[in-house]
Amino acid sequence: MARFITGKYSTDYAYRLLLLSKGRVQIRSNALESARVAANKKLFPLGEEGYWLKVVSYPHIVLRENKMIATAGADRLQEGMRKAFGKPIGVAAKVDIGSTVLELRVKAADLALGKTALHAAKAKLPMLTDIKVEELKPAEASTPAVA
Repeated sequence: MARFITGKYSTDYAYRLLLLSKGRVQIRSNALESARVAANKKLFPLGEEGYWLKVVSYPHIVLRENKMIATAGADRLQEGMRKAFGKPIGVAAKVDIGSTVLELRVKAADLALGKTALHAAKAKLPMLTDIKVEELKPAEASTPAVA
């Protein structure tokens, strides 16, 4: 089961870190979940109340596959490209250049750990990424970013 938000949301976080895409790709749902788990593992020392992590990209594109049998005698069992719509094999999120994949909010003392967590998460994703750090003002900290 995929989770999209971990940690506890609060208004006293000082920094928002964004993991931005540098490519136009489709990210499988298991890659997004793997990135979230990798970041969450690095943030473990902060406890459940020391950060807020959100997977912004939502996997809504259904991936399909027309399965083909490639063994001897398979020519009598297959239909080739006739009715080749395929069966669903998973879902993916479509990501454009500059769009946010992950959002992390941490306190000022934990900024370096937050960067380390997003660095671990970007290793699980199929494209180049940037980490953008924004300092939150008290008025901005009250509303989470909308995807």
